Amino acid sequence: MRTLISIGSFLWKVYIGIVFVFFAVLLYPFFLVLLWKRDWKKFSFKLFVFWSWMMRIFCFYGIKRMKNKPLPEAPYVIVANHTSYLDIFFMYSLFPKHPFVFLGKSEILSYPIIRTYFQDLNVPVFRDDKRKAARSYIEAIKKVEEGYSLVIFPEGGIPDDDIPRMKHFKEGAFKLAKSCKIPVVPVSFTNNFKLFSDPTHHQGTAHPGISRVYIHEYIPKDQVIELSVSDLASLCFSTINQPLMEEYPLLRDQKAQ
Repeated sequence: MRTLISIGSFLWKVYIGIVFVFFAVLLYPFFLVLLWKRDWKKFSFKLFVFWSWMMRIFCFYGIKRMKNKPLPEAPYVIVANHTSYLDIFFMYSLFPKHPFVFLGKSEILSYPIIRTYFQDLNVPVFRDDKRKAARSYIEAIKKVEEGYSLVIFPEGGIPDDDIPRMKHFKEGAFKLAKSCKIPVVPVSFTNNFKLFSDPTHHQGTAHPGISRVYIHEYIPKDQVIELSVSDLASLCFSTINQPLMEEYPLLRDQKAQ
């Protein structure tokens, strides 16, 4: 039985890969046109929202908002736990009304087509180069000044093991929120890792289903300014972690690494 499940999961990952590449190629010319002028870039966000919906429709993924608190006035910083590539694509259809950009690892620039989508429309973070990392920080602030919100996974990537236990949060997202004096919106994804595990884990699960998402009460800018960076990170960690502990009781006695 386990072998059959592994085969089914592998085939499902292949299918999702085909759907992803199909829309990446289909939308590529439209993105190139929108990149011609700086003023047109924000229109590309609507294409990402469309792409997100197409992935959900063709891959049979629904979303159940277990908690859906009102959002603050934009711009703001969205912080979430990260267990699956679905976390990224679901963001656009979860928050379709106000343009945002991702801050993510620069390694994604090694993929030819994806490089265009990410480098020109989001903010790559170069963690191994302090000067480039500083430029990424400045670029993120400029995006906020242009009216964009920011999406950051403070764990720094998908954990290699013990999913869904969260890793210690890096402080960059919270330093940005304080520097820009904008609210923070914590978000919890509790089962995306079951719907689509890391593609490199050949025996990891993957199948259609309903994603459970918690959009928590936002932290207003006054509180963001008042709290220290570490206290703000701790508050967001505990808020995002709470639904995970409720759905997976074994996590309750475990500490983040």
